[in-house]
Amino acid sequence: MLCFIRKGMLLLFVGVCLTLSGASAFAQEVPGDYQEVLKSLDRKGDFKAGVLKVNIPRSDLKITIQGFSTPTPFGFGGWVALTKAADGSDVMMGDLVLLQEEVNPVLSALLENGIDVTALHNHFFWDDPHVFYMHVHGMGKAADLARRVKPGLDLIGHVKPEAVAPASSGGTALDAAKLAKIAGHEGEQTGAVYKITVGRDDLGMKEHGATINARMGLNTWAAFVGTQEDAAIAGDVAMLEDEVTPVLKALRTNGLDVVAIHHHMTGDRPVVIFLHYWGRGPAEKLAGGFRAALDELGKGAPAHGGAH
Repeated sequence: MLCFIRKGMLLLFVGVCLTLSGASAFAQEVPGDYQEVLKSLDRKGDFKAGVLKVNIPRSDLKITIQGFSTPTPFGFGGWVALTKAADGSDVMMGDLVLLQEEVNPVLSALLENGIDVTALHNHFFWDDPHVFYMHVHGMGKAADLARRVKPGLDLIGHVKPEAVAPASSGGTALDAAKLAKIAGHEGEQTGAVYKITVGRDDLGMKEHGATINARMGLNTWAAFVGTQEDAAIAGDVAMLEDEVTPVLKALRTNGLDVVAIHHHMTGDRPVVIFLHYWGRGPAEKLAGGFRAALDELGKGAPAHGGAH
C-alpha cells in the first residue's frame, strides 16, 4: 500500500513539474519587449505566430441583439496586436469596441498621441447598447506604441454620456452668405437645409474610362440646419489615405464628432476614404470646422487614377 502511495505522489510531482515547465516555456516565448507592453497596458494577451495580441474585451457591457443576450465572445472582444516589421520596428493594428459616447474622446486621445484611426463603423443592427468598432494603426518601437495607445484604451468604460440640450425654438435664420464665405464655396438652399458640396476633381478619377466626379459621389459636403445661434451640421469628406489623419485632427480640434470612416467604392484609383461627421453649435463655428477639414485636402501632388 505504501508503495502505491509513493508511486502516486511521484506521478503527481512529475505532472506538476511538467505543467510548470510548460507554463514557463510559454512565458519565455513572449519576447521581453512584448512582456513590457502587457505590463504597461495592464492587459492580458498571448503571443502566437509572431504576433502579440492584447485583449480589450467589453465584458463590462451587457449587450442584447433583438432580445438575445450576446456575451462578449459573440463579437465584443476588442484587441490591439503587434508584430515585427522587416527593420525590427513594430507594426500595431487593432479593433476597439466602443459605446457611441466613447468614440470621439477615444479618437481624440489616439490622434493626440500619434496613433492613426483607419476605420469606424458598426457590426450589428438592433444592438442595445449600440456599439461601434474603431480600427487603429501605429508604427514604432513596442514600448512607444504601448505608451501612445494607452491614453485611448484607458478611456474605454470611463466616459460619461453628455447631457443633450433641446433644440432652440428661436433665433436668427441661417445666413447662407456668411457660411459660404467661411467655407470658401457656395451652396444650395433646399427648404430649411443649406448644403455646400465640393468635388474632388483634383483626383482625376476614372472608372472604365468614365470620369468619376462630384455628381458620381466623389465629393465633400456639409449640410446646415437650425439657426445662426444653434445649428447642426452633418457631412461627408472624401480623402486620400494620407489625408485621413489630418482631416480627423481638424474636425476634432474644431469640436465636430466623427461618426463613420469607411470606403464608398472598390477598385478606385487612387484609393479614397470617406468620413462622416456631425456637430452642433453656432453656425459660423460649425462652418469654420468644415473649412478646416477642407483645408487639409489636396495639399499633395494631384493623384490621377488610371482607367479601369
